[in-house]
Amino acid sequence: MTGPQIREITECIEEIAPLDLQEDYDNAGLLTGDRDILCTGVLCTLDITEEVIAEAVSRRCNLIVAHHPIIFRAVRQLRPSGYVRRTLIGAIKNDLALYAAHTNLDNVADGVNGEIARRLGLVDTRVLAPKSDTTGSGLIGLLPSALSPNSFLELLANRFKTGIIRHNAVPAGDVSKVAVCGGAGSFLIINALEAGADAFVTADLKYHEFFEAESQLLVCDVGHYESEQYTTDLFVDIIRRKFPNFAVLKSGVRTNPVHYFSGK
Repeated sequence: MTGPQIREITECIEEIAPLDLQEDYDNAGLLTGDRDILCTGVLCTLDITEEVIAEAVSRRCNLIVAHHPIIFRAVRQLRPSGYVRRTLIGAIKNDLALYAAHTNLDNVADGVNGEIARRLGLVDTRVLAPKSDTTGSGLIGLLPSALSPNSFLELLANRFKTGIIRHNAVPAGDVSKVAVCGGAGSFLIINALEAGADAFVTADLKYHEFFEAESQLLVCDVGHYESEQYTTDLFVDIIRRKFPNFAVLKSGVRTNPVHYFSGK
């Protein structure tokens, strides 16, 4: 039994997250490779790195599906200097197709933020900054039962597997209504406030952006990788629903470039 074409794999992702939903600055879609060749296996990851390329080769996958596009800025030459160019050279040498679903997957309710909401157990979710009923930025929903701020922070630490959560001063009252945005979501702080959220979970917040909550909202920065780590599982689920008997693998490479030191 032969496998599907690469285009069939990418099309099943685009049924969930159409490419026309990506932001203007983005570069989602097929980045390298021939969409018309047969796929030998899919390796799903958050980031494409040299280690992920080597893993795909060793596991006999000729398609890598990632959240973050490896080509984001102009690549003016393909010399083996810099991790982006070395990664691309590795992909081309090994006939690997590289595909990214980035902000188009952020902008659908069943995408990145839907997976975050599911991991937190949120119910009655809706798009935080809608473009339509089911598309737009962020999600907001309710916890099954209200939690104290400390208990909510403990929940985040547990679900996102991190001991480091940057947050503002803890407002009074319990946390019940929660807004989320995977990756860099500071642009949604005002939306979370206007929606009456008790907490906003995101990443990549700058110092002054913590002031924007004005002591009315618990703003939690769990880390970029940590907030989006379950996107890999989401890719696996999407593809396996369409191709249940095909080799759809989750990368074993932890691609987080950020490491943490806890001084005593």
